[in-house]
Amino acid sequence: MTAPVSTTQTFVQSLANPGRFMALSKRFLPWLVSLAIFTLAAGLLLGFTAPADYQQGITVQIMYIHVPFAWISMMCYTLMALSALGILVWKHPLAEVALRSAAPIGAVFTALTLVTGSIWGKPMWGTWWVWDARLTSVFILFLMYLGIVSLARAIDDPSRAGRACAIVALVGFINIPIIKFSVDWWNTLHQPAAVLRLDGPTIDPSMLMPLLVCALGFTLVFVSLHLYAMRNEIMRRRIMTLQKLRAQGSEGGRR
Repeated sequence: MTAPVSTTQTFVQSLANPGRFMALSKRFLPWLVSLAIFTLAAGLLLGFTAPADYQQGITVQIMYIHVPFAWISMMCYTLMALSALGILVWKHPLAEVALRSAAPIGAVFTALTLVTGSIWGKPMWGTWWVWDARLTSVFILFLMYLGIVSLARAIDDPSRAGRACAIVALVGFINIPIIKFSVDWWNTLHQPAAVLRLDGPTIDPSMLMPLLVCALGFTLVFVSLHLYAMRNEIMRRRIMTLQKLRAQGSEGGRR
């Protein structure tokens, strides 16, 4: 009974090793990037050839990039919260790398969410911005991303920076359900959920399929960017360690 557990533990530990991660990511990233480009191109092609909405007309096509941006902005922060647990509870070797690498990417996707939402909102609402619950909570998410990025850069020691960012990420995670359910809890201009509903999607299948393909494509793009960022962060830490060892060696030689 103990052999399978030991084998599983060994496998998990091997995946947690930064060297093992670098080798696996190097092998799979080219395939992942190719799949991301193909899926995203197919999704955008389907989206921009889909029928216009009977109310919104052709402006509805911005949905095929705005909605995936919004989903990924929340998914990225959820990933950071899970990484924060990995730092504080399980002390996972790659958790700090995952959290720090995800924050700038999440900030970019959240900024794109706000920009595309404003562009979509102008013809629909007659204004670029309103301080309703959904828009305000997403803007707060963007500020939280920027705060974690700044905090990670302000502390030189990676371990101390990781713990500080983990605490902030976990506290800020309360904003994710607020973003999700804000249109249900408060009276807002933003339309209610049309895809992730208990009673099923209310969007027409001719629009739903392109939206889901675009969402998958952008998700694969995010995963690719995150893996590249993690690899760069590991390399940066290795270079910092070598520089410190070289500096210590120079000081020891002088003595």
